[in-house]
Amino acid sequence: MDIEIGKNVKQKEGFSAFIPSPFPPKDILSLPKEILAKADEARGLMGRLDGITNILPDVEFFLQMFVTKDATSSAQIEGTRATMIDAIEKKIGVATKETDADDILFYIKALNFGTKRLDSLPLSSRLIKEIHSKLMTGARSTHFANPGEFRASQNWISGTSPSNALFVPPPVDEMNQALGDFDEFLHDEKSFLPLMHIGLMHAQFETIHPFLDGNGRTGRLLITMLLCHRKLLERPVLFLSSYFKHNQKVYYARLHGYHEGEVMQWLDFFLDGVIETANESIKISKEIREIRDNDMAKIQALAKRESESGVLVLSKLFANPIISARIIGKWTEFTRAGAQGVIDRFIKLGILEPKEEGETYDRTYVYKRYLNAFIK
Repeated sequence: MDIEIGKNVKQKEGFSAFIPSPFPPKDILSLPKEILAKADEARGLMGRLDGITNILPDVEFFLQMFVTKDATSSAQIEGTRATMIDAIEKKIGVATKETDADDILFYIKALNFGTKRLDSLPLSSRLIKEIHSKLMTGARSTHFANPGEFRASQNWISGTSPSNALFVPPPVDEMNQALGDFDEFLHDEKSFLPLMHIGLMHAQFETIHPFLDGNGRTGRLLITMLLCHRKLLERPVLFLSSYFKHNQKVYYARLHGYHEGEVMQWLDFFLDGVIETANESIKISKEIREIRDNDMAKIQALAKRESESGVLVLSKLFANPIISARIIGKWTEFTRAGAQGVIDRFIKLGILEPKEEGETYDRTYVYKRYLNAFIK
């Protein structure tokens, strides 16, 4: 069953642009049983994930890795070449090569800002513009992004101009009207199941494409924010960007199909992503709990003084699994020799290993088994 979301209308300039219909269409309120069943399965898995993460020790440290994983995938969808490891090294100041890891760090900054801002401001066009400003100010962009401001000119997706583009979003006047409907839709939390609400939000936002650049990253950010806002998750531990990255061609095809009225196909793909990602996050959470418990037991078996400093360092490794003696020194206030002693003990215990072979002044070490749980 196709549902009209809008239609392409020829403009006076000669190209056709997509003009959204009033949103949401009434037809969307009636969902097939298959979609409802899948939504129920996804909701159950999210509850299970929430239960597992709620009993994770040092959960706030672990969360930073989940966020970095999502930020990396979202940035890579837009062409960023930097990896999760590049972003971690850039964040803690041990990067040895130039990368575009800033794109990932800006995403993390914007997500952290947005989730906190939701405590004082409802999700709306105003908040979306604030998030976009945090995301794009100083970031690499393919076009002039005008951070924090909706576009005042026509944009398009693929092609060299609107006349040969794959998709031309609504012109400015129609965009502003569509954003009014979008704001009302965001505030209506009773007409749709939460996951349906979030899935439709993302597809409609990408259809409107209200910014000159950064629409994809902003739209994926909003998914995570709404998952927490709608109380589907207590903490942000389910991120769909890696699913979208692994299925990038299908992701774009389903979004394009949404414009053509294939709304249920998009929702089906979106729910598959929630189910797959929830299962993956549950698996990761169990694995890191096992790694944490095993390594903590090794450290607690040391002499008292060594154990105390070891527990401190291990806890911080959950958020920063790449370190150097300089960083350990900051955490512990040990001398360089003392910090290196901690590292040497961790290497003997099989917790850390040198990131690269060869001697350097400020050599880096990696908590590889833990890091691999997120990037494999």
